[in-house]
Amino acid sequence: MKNWTTFFKKHHKWPSLVLTLFILLFALSGIVMNHRETFSSIDVNREYLGGEYQYKNWNKAAVKSGLQLKGDTALIYGNVGVWKTSDNYKSFENFNQGFPEGIDNCKIEKLFKTSSGELYAGTLLGLYQFKNETWKKIELPVEEKRVVDLLEVKGNFYVLTRSNLLKQNSTGFEKVNLLAKADYDGKISLFKTLWEMHSGEAFGLLGKLFVDFIGLVFILLCLSGLIYFIYPKWIRRLKEKVIKDKGKSENHIKNRVKRKVIFLKFNLKWHNRLGYWMIIFLILSSLTGMFLRPPLLISIANAKVDKLPYTHLDDPNPWYDQLRRILYDKDLNRVLLASNEGIYYSDDFFETEPVSFPNQPAVSVMGVNVFEVVKPGQYLVGSFSGLFYWIPESALIFDYFTKKPHVSVKRMGPPISSYPIAGYLLDANGREFVFDYNLGVGNMTDANHFVNMPEQIQKAPMSLWNLCLEIHTGRIYQYIFGQFYILFIPLAGLTILWILITGLVLYLKRRKK
Repeated sequence: MKNWTTFFKKHHKWPSLVLTLFILLFALSGIVMNHRETFSSIDVNREYLGGEYQYKNWNKAAVKSGLQLKGDTALIYGNVGVWKTSDNYKSFENFNQGFPEGIDNCKIEKLFKTSSGELYAGTLLGLYQFKNETWKKIELPVEEKRVVDLLEVKGNFYVLTRSNLLKQNSTGFEKVNLLAKADYDGKISLFKTLWEMHSGEAFGLLGKLFVDFIGLVFILLCLSGLIYFIYPKWIRRLKEKVIKDKGKSENHIKNRVKRKVIFLKFNLKWHNRLGYWMIIFLILSSLTGMFLRPPLLISIANAKVDKLPYTHLDDPNPWYDQLRRILYDKDLNRVLLASNEGIYYSDDFFETEPVSFPNQPAVSVMGVNVFEVVKPGQYLVGSFSGLFYWIPESALIFDYFTKKPHVSVKRMGPPISSYPIAGYLLDANGREFVFDYNLGVGNMTDANHFVNMPEQIQKAPMSLWNLCLEIHTGRIYQYIFGQFYILFIPLAGLTILWILITGLVLYLKRRKK
């Protein structure tokens, strides 16, 4: 029995010490990520981060597209906000006046100018209109903040969020009733379910606050564990000092020892109790987190499950958190709707259920970033799965770079191609520029390179939320582990589970004794 106790003590103590810093970072970053809007005003200087996080050649989705205004005047937009050019993308001036503090508040998904001349911006955290030389926020009749696309059809202005299509009316905006797609089965992706369980969002604000509390419990367990590791040695040294020092300071040292012993017992008592009381939630938090990153993510990527009743996920909206882009082909009088599960079309503006195209280009689960009409019935579709020229009526899909027919190949691995497309724009001369997330901008028309990133744009900060995302997903540790960083999350998760189990066994043995 003693040997088993020693075994569990060692396997609880040493893995805990190795992972303490990482667990603290997991917990702190998770709390920040749970409240993006709250922390949206806080940015981090990229100069303090590694080369992987620097802007180079307009990469990292710095630019998603551009909006031609008149002649050589245009607006360029993306994760660096909005910038105005009056010389066909040769120089730029800041056009972000009116957005709240923080780079998260001016991350632009779509800029749109209506036929009546009104300028709108769909952003990560809301809809804005440019009035009186400043951006002003427009309230929408939905809880979600993220606007993913803007559209005008026959004089009507529409706003697409991740879950709803909204139509502008005389008093503001109203929801468009999007009927369920023909293949809708009422289920939801397992990934989404685990994501919202891990963050607590499935249970609303109270759920998120409870998960924040779990994060605090992890922090307290780490700190109290460190105290239990450090204090006994400190107390032992003080006791040795008492034996050596028989002078006036002897009583003072004894009192110090007594206080530290009392605190150590108090510390151990609550370390054990917190771990025991919260063990189920600590294990659930670790398990769900492990499956939200590759390689374990691959095993659940295509799985669908029933919606959890009485949770945020049990939403009657069949398009809940699925909408990504919308496009109008005026020559065919057809609307195309891109979701995270495929591309659909409607020839009667959603009076009947949207229909799925039988053949479709590969689209990343992270969403469509390029969605353009090239000619009637011919479209350009780009995502982290590549860039494709698509003619659905003829069942033709071409790789836009090789100009060869695309052959879909199902493979196990990350949902990212060799060319993760983040953006696309046409300049005043009709030249095509494609923005690769990693490599940056490339000219598809001629040998002229796009202008170098001005220093003021290149120094755009990273939001605290995005830095926490890099920490929480383990991507930032590639500086330590190299290409093996992808294994960090599952291995860390398994180790945390082992730490929790060994701690529980020790506590139960102690309580029984």
